[in-house]
Amino acid sequence: MQRKGLWITLGVVGLAAIVGGSIFAQRQPKATPVQLAEVGREDLQARVTANGKVQAQRKVDISATIPGQIVQLAVREGDEVTKGQFLLQIDATNPRAAARSSAFSMEALRKDLDSARHQREQARLDAERAERNFAAGIVPQAEVDRTRTMAATAEATVLAAERRVEQARATLEGAEDTLAKTTVRSPMDGIVTARRVEEGEVAVIGVQNSPGTVLLTISDMSVVESEMEVDETSIPSVAVGQEADVRIDAYPNKTFRGTVTEVGSSPLLASAAQADAIKFKVKVRIEDPPEGIRPGLSVQADIRTDFRPQALTIPIQALVLREKERPEGEAPVHGADRDEEGVWLVEGTKERGTVRFQPVKTGILGEMNLEVLEGLTGGERIVTGPFRALRSLKEGDPVREEKPVKDENEKAPARG
Repeated sequence: MQRKGLWITLGVVGLAAIVGGSIFAQRQPKATPVQLAEVGREDLQARVTANGKVQAQRKVDISATIPGQIVQLAVREGDEVTKGQFLLQIDATNPRAAARSSAFSMEALRKDLDSARHQREQARLDAERAERNFAAGIVPQAEVDRTRTMAATAEATVLAAERRVEQARATLEGAEDTLAKTTVRSPMDGIVTARRVEEGEVAVIGVQNSPGTVLLTISDMSVVESEMEVDETSIPSVAVGQEADVRIDAYPNKTFRGTVTEVGSSPLLASAAQADAIKFKVKVRIEDPPEGIRPGLSVQADIRTDFRPQALTIPIQALVLREKERPEGEAPVHGADRDEEGVWLVEGTKERGTVRFQPVKTGILGEMNLEVLEGLTGGERIVTGPFRALRSLKEGDPVREEKPVKDENEKAPARG
C-alpha cells in the first residue's frame, strides 16, 4: 500500500512538472529569425554616381551674322573640317552691290579731293602774287584781301573733301565686312557635330532677346568630357581632380578613365517634372575616349570621392535609425538631434540570443558597406535583416539566425 501511494505521488509530481514546463515554454517569447553578420575591416571606396551626356570640351555654335538665303552648303554632319575651310554661302547679291556702290562713291570723292587740292594750290599762288603786286603798288589792298579769302576757302574745301573720303572709306569697309560674312568658314579644326539648316533656308540674325539661327556646330573632339548632374546631397564630397570610372551606353562592357575638371557652384534650373530636385553641374574629362565618340551620348560616371584602407565596416542595411531615448519628464527633442543611428548587437548564441541597440557614428559610404567611426571595435555580431525584423526589434528581444532570403534586397536604413 505504501509503495502504491509513492508511485501515485511521483506520477502527480511528474505530471505537474510537464504541465509547468509546457506553460513556461508557452510564456517564453518566440525568437525572431534574423540574418547576422560579423563586423570586420576592409578597404572602402566612396563613390558618387551621376548621369550625363558626352560633349566636346571646346565647341563653337556658328550663327548667322547677316540675314539671307543659304545658297550653298558644303558640309554634312560628321565631316572633319580644318580652320578656315569653307562651310556655307549666304546670298551675297545685295551685300556685293552695296560694297561696289561704296567703292564707286569713294572713288568719286577721291577725285573731288584731288580737284580741291589743285584749287587750293592755285588759290595759294594767287594770294602770293597779289602780295607781290600790292608791294609794287600794282593792285589795291582789296585784291590782297580777296585772294587771302579764296585761299582760306580752298583750304577748308580740301579738309571737308578729306573727311568725306574718310567717311566713304569707313562705309566701304563696313560693306566689305558684310560681304565677307556671307561666306562662312570654320573657326577651328574639328568635326561638324550639328547641321541645323539646309540649302534654300533663310538665316535669321538675333534681335534683342531672340537668338539668331544656329547654322552649324563645330566640336573639337580631341578633348572629350561628360557633363554630369550631381544631387545636392552628394555635391559637397565632389572636388576637382578626383578620378572617375566612366561608362558610355554606346560602348557597353567598357569603362573609361575620367577626371573631374569642373564643379558647378550654382544649381541647375530644374524642369517642371523635377521642381524639387536640386542638382549641380560637374564636368568629367574622359582620358581615353574611343574613336568615333559623338556629343550627346549618354554617360554614367562613378566619381571616387574618398578612400579608407582597412576601415571598420558594416553592411548598409544593418544601420538602424531610431528616436533617441530621453529621461522621463524631459521635453521631446525636435529636428536632427531627435534621431540616432545604430545597430542591433546580438548577445548569446546563433541558435538563441538577445539584441541590444548600439549607437554608432558613421563615416564614408561604400557600394555595399558603411564605415563605422565610433561604437564598434570589430568582431561583433549584428543583425542585417530582414528589413521587417529590423523595424520591429526591441531591446532584449530574442533572435535566432536564419539564412538570408534571396529576394531580400532592401538596403535603406530601417527606423526602429
